[in-house]
Amino acid sequence: MVFMGTPDFAVPSLKALIDKGFNVSLVVTQPDKPAGRGKKLTPPPVKVVAEKNGIPVVQPEKIKNNEEFKKLLEDISPDLIVVVAYGKILPSWLLNLPRYGCINLHASLLPEYRGASPIQSALLDGKEKTGVTVMKISEELDAGDILSQRVVPIEKNDNAETLHDKLAKVGAELLVETIPLYIKGEIKPTAQEHSKATYCTRITKEMGKIDWNEPAEKIFNKVRAFTPWPSAYTTFNGKRLKIIQAEPVDCSFSASPGTVVKADKELIVSTGKGCLKILRLKPEGRKEISAEEFLRGYPIKTGDKLK
Repeated sequence: MVFMGTPDFAVPSLKALIDKGFNVSLVVTQPDKPAGRGKKLTPPPVKVVAEKNGIPVVQPEKIKNNEEFKKLLEDISPDLIVVVAYGKILPSWLLNLPRYGCINLHASLLPEYRGASPIQSALLDGKEKTGVTVMKISEELDAGDILSQRVVPIEKNDNAETLHDKLAKVGAELLVETIPLYIKGEIKPTAQEHSKATYCTRITKEMGKIDWNEPAEKIFNKVRAFTPWPSAYTTFNGKRLKIIQAEPVDCSFSASPGTVVKADKELIVSTGKGCLKILRLKPEGRKEISAEEFLRGYPIKTGDKLK
């Protein structure tokens, strides 16, 4: 088989395939990219794992009209191509190449949350559960027939990072269970209910801006969804303040949204409905700290406004 994947989410799947003895003859991943303050050229996480295990790696800039890449895959003639967060739409010639087609691991219970941000979207919507889906890839985005699914509960203390790791682990387990059954013909692909499909877009930095007129519960979900990136943020004294961890609380304070209603050992802010207790935050240009540390070191007081 050929494995196509790029970020951390794909790593457990590749490792599981290797550990279970699947013959991964080639790994296809995105090109190395500059990262960090020094903009050092950095390989994708999947490439690191593949090279450690002696698996050949190719990193085409494009795949749709890449004759060299097409010939390489045709020469390998894989029975199956497994795709986990590769990062590009696959052309029809590639989908039709393997004997058993191409299958994909997606981080939602399809047809819910087709698209680029299923993990963040489930948190933004305050869902109590999500899951993973192994599906056949079709030309329409995330619309292929379902081979298997597994539900994953969302805990109140989950954020995008913790939920990402849970789904990556469960997804890898489901993938290695599903492939042999699919190859043997013991799984009948099931068409998605397309009328129930929902879609999610790519996350941008601007989406992290907190609107204090929204209910505390909604702001809480934004904090969870955008931690660790791009972070939910507000401003205090003209400086950006990233909110890393918070929780909605009932409050009897009568104050306009965004007003600090408690700044003594606890940092509590009024919202459009209820209050938000801030637990951890990151002032602009500083390291992440607890709310108690922030209150000791910054001149914030009851009645101040966050914007």
